[in-house]
Amino acid sequence: MNLLIQLSDREKDRIIEMAWEDRTTFDVIFRQFGIPEKDVIKLMRREMKESSFKMWRKRVQSRKTKHQKLIANQPVKRFKCYRQKSISQNKIT
Repeated sequence: MNLLIQLSDREKDRIIEMAWEDRTTFDVIFRQFGIPEKDVIKLMRREMKESSFKMWRKRVQSRKTKHQKLIANQPVKRFKCYRQKSISQNKIT
């Protein structure tokens, strides 16, 4: 959780955006920001309205695409959103 405190607002916004995207796995968020799934969930709970968090959590729990190990036989070739190029300081692009 200490890592979450050190994040800028821009980084928090990007993590939330990536977590909200169905095709972006938690593994990708971890590789880019060093934030494990449990901390992404904590961030989402803290930064979102309760109803939005519950809706997101329900959706994520039923998605294979959010967990790389569940889609190992179907590698994700692209995890970037369509606006990824316009986001500066992105460590993966």
